[in-house]
Amino acid sequence: MDTTATIRSSPTTHQASKSVIKTVINPWLMPALVVTLLVTLIVSVGVGALYVTPYEIGLIIVKSFGYSVEVDSTKEAILLAIRLPRVCLAVLIGAGLAISGAAIQGLFRNPLADPGLIGISSGASLAAVMMIVLEVKLFQTMTGVLGMYALSVVAFAGACATAFLVYRIARVAGKDVITTMLLTGIAINALSGALTGIMTYLATDEQLRNITFWSLGSLGGASWTSVLAILPFTAVALVCIPRLAKSLNLLALGESQASMLGVNLKSIKRQVIIFSTMAVGTSVAVAGIIGFVGLVIPHLIRMGVGSDHRRVLTGSALGGAIVLTLADSLARTLVAPAELPIGILTALIGTPVFLWILFRERRRTIA
Repeated sequence: MDTTATIRSSPTTHQASKSVIKTVINPWLMPALVVTLLVTLIVSVGVGALYVTPYEIGLIIVKSFGYSVEVDSTKEAILLAIRLPRVCLAVLIGAGLAISGAAIQGLFRNPLADPGLIGISSGASLAAVMMIVLEVKLFQTMTGVLGMYALSVVAFAGACATAFLVYRIARVAGKDVITTMLLTGIAINALSGALTGIMTYLATDEQLRNITFWSLGSLGGASWTSVLAILPFTAVALVCIPRLAKSLNLLALGESQASMLGVNLKSIKRQVIIFSTMAVGTSVAVAGIIGFVGLVIPHLIRMGVGSDHRRVLTGSALGGAIVLTLADSLARTLVAPAELPIGILTALIGTPVFLWILFRERRRTIA
């Protein structure tokens, strides 16, 4: 072993003290996230043009299970038909985006990576924009069969096609090369951006409004149908990605070391790409592009639990659900009765936090 490398990797007294602090915080972070999520859900369901108290929320939920209790019919209708599906959709999308971001960062061994880096979001967006602008027979047929859900199906298909293309191009001599996958994702993103620009140029005024709404993200169209549509895909990702934590921990040592320790590199790469595509593709399909959740949340969780993916992945899912639920609550209440696109809020919140993390890491490196 290289003595110099050993010396450099040895923790300083300051770093060791921070590790001790983390071991004290670690046992409480996950329960704190769970409690915060529950409080966030109650607050988000209650706030709006018509305020619903936690007690009334409890009564309405109890009545929905068949018990005979006296509730306000207006509040019951708003809660069950509008707010609850919207909050559930925010939880699913936030958890899916954040856990996918943590898994992608672990796969690429790069804290600046996110699901959009391999073209999943841009591929879904391009497919949706093409359907909005191009009046081809295939899209018209799908609209006739699927109705209002045709656009979501096309967007999800675009995400899957893009992820598959990136994965296939990245295979060199039967091996999945991470660097090639990264560069391919960057190229696909650039190509998708150019084609989206062409579609935007060809669009009419009405189509431009739809494209703008799509690219900024919104949960305004939430319904129980959309929640049930993405639930199986997101649930699979939320259950299966944490099972890859041990392999991602070993992959942090490098591909050759991980392979010697028994990690099936081909399988782990394929699973991360597939599960991330399922979570991110469905979120873009029903809510448009929502940025920074998959990039910033894993960073914040690592500050509390370290680099162990067994905690980072679960913590990211909880943190993403909390942040997106809060962001959606702000989006529909700040400028009521109008509504802000949620992508604007996540960017406004995520950019300063991300810059703070970068400056913090820079100061720590210099020190």
